[in-house]
Amino acid sequence: MSDYQKNASAVLDYNINWASWLGTDIIESAQWHYPAGITATQHSATTAVATVWLSGGTPGAVYRVTNQIWTSAGRCELRSFDIGIS
Repeated sequence: MSDYQKNASAVLDYNINWASWLGTDIIESAQWHYPAGITATQHSATTAVATVWLSGGTPGAVYRVTNQIWTSAGRCELRSFDIGIS
């Protein structure tokens, strides 16, 4: 089962709110990792939220998307979610 569903022709934004994990720390940089077949059209990060805009995908496929952040305290963490394509 996927965490999210999107139409193959849709371009939608997805975010991870890191605030509860960060405490008083902040996001210094963020990267998004995803398999071929789905495309990130843009991405951004605030001090606590990382956002990616995704397009494409093959109907019936499920893609694992991972956000990796580095913090001002030197910590690094990853979180992932699955997107099913309709």
